[in-house]
Amino acid sequence: MAGGFQRGRRQRVPKIEVRGQLEKLEREGPFKEWLGMPDLYRHWLTVDGELYSYQTEDAELPVAVGDRVVFRYKEAKAGKWIDRNSLGKAIDPSDYR
Repeated sequence: MAGGFQRGRRQRVPKIEVRGQLEKLEREGPFKEWLGMPDLYRHWLTVDGELYSYQTEDAELPVAVGDRVVFRYKEAKAGKWIDRNSLGKAIDPSDYR
């Protein structure tokens, strides 16, 4: 559509990006959502005092308590949900000279 107008469509809420210190990490699962689907794990991350949920097929995450992390999330009735494949270690440019 020309001009960026979206008539009759709801505009998508922008995702929020977080950078902070990972203070606590807990895991639940594995869960089987339905037959034929791989096991899913729910990870609960506390970053700078806020609780976020991340659901993935991986039992282990690429981050650990004490790491500076970065991710995108959206708010839902059930809490703050981290976007799939957006979780990683935050890189500080001053570390690379």
